[in-house]
Amino acid sequence: MGSPSLLLLITLVLGFSFATYNLVTMVMHNRSISKPIVDDSNGGMFIDPVIEIPESVKKSKTAKLPFHVALTATDAPYSKWQCRIMYYWYKKQKDLPGSEMGGFTRILHSGSPDNLMDEIPTVVVDPLPAGLDRGYIVLNRPWAFVQWLEKATIEEDYILMAEPDHVFVTPLPNLARGGYPAAFPFFYIKPDQNEKLLRKFFPEEMGPVTNIDPIGNSPVIIKKDLLEKIAPTWMNVSLKMKDDPETDKAFGWVLEMYAYAVASALHGVQHILRKDFMLQPPWDLDIAKKFIIHYTYGCDYNMKGELTYGKIGEWRFDKRSHLRGPPPRNLPLPPPGVPESVVTLVKMVNEATANIPNWDVE
Repeated sequence: MGSPSLLLLITLVLGFSFATYNLVTMVMHNRSISKPIVDDSNGGMFIDPVIEIPESVKKSKTAKLPFHVALTATDAPYSKWQCRIMYYWYKKQKDLPGSEMGGFTRILHSGSPDNLMDEIPTVVVDPLPAGLDRGYIVLNRPWAFVQWLEKATIEEDYILMAEPDHVFVTPLPNLARGGYPAAFPFFYIKPDQNEKLLRKFFPEEMGPVTNIDPIGNSPVIIKKDLLEKIAPTWMNVSLKMKDDPETDKAFGWVLEMYAYAVASALHGVQHILRKDFMLQPPWDLDIAKKFIIHYTYGCDYNMKGELTYGKIGEWRFDKRSHLRGPPPRNLPLPPPGVPESVVTLVKMVNEATANIPNWDVE
């Protein structure tokens, strides 16, 4: 695909802009896919499982490339207890061999400080204007990143966009390569099956919809200067999608994820897709060679260790069972036969809650 004309870039920027927000100039790059890289950050061998790393960036790293860990959060009890567990495991893994984790910031988009300011490094930013998110609180995430990037001093050249319900199960290296961010591919983000909708935000002049990666914004490790370009577009595409009833209905709770994928593609940014970036119990069964546990799904089992598939089990762990306050310490372990991923998650939650002072404070 050739470089777009200046007129096209200006048209796209104006089309996505809002009166109260500033967009940066869109930067386009040609997408290229070449042979797989054969070295990872730890000196091991791998074949990238989805998107291959271009030849131009496949050389081994000769020095550490630390990244800043950033997660957006609210001041609700449900968000706070997850952030505390996430930060505990960040501190445990940060300085272990293989880690390239740098600093940490909780981007609090509630507009005012809360009672975790002294426990977790936090920057307070404003929520969207009242009513603009229409109850879809995740819509505040891109706006929070826009504000944080404008006001914060970030020493690292790379940023990991993470979420409160992430647990670092092993030390995380920098999986990105220069201008190629690293992302986790989600099976339910399907640009090729939603072309009609996506063409409202990704015009044909930008190339095929397969230029849109099957990702959300998290987990993503990305160069800071790239995120500074993408974030305002991500914010505005999110708001445009929410304003479109057809798109809003079709994408639902993953709308903001599609918006990040579209915004990245509008800037010509291609992600290296790493299936080993993250695992999601109970569907992913083991933790071998994975970096992050994402406990977004409920884990329900009978006492025989059999998954009950959406029905409340005799044993369960579901973060949504604790909307109004933190889970108790020393959660019971699952019955025999439950996969390693679920057992490890519960053990890691228990270790964190046992060691975090004043755990029961909301």
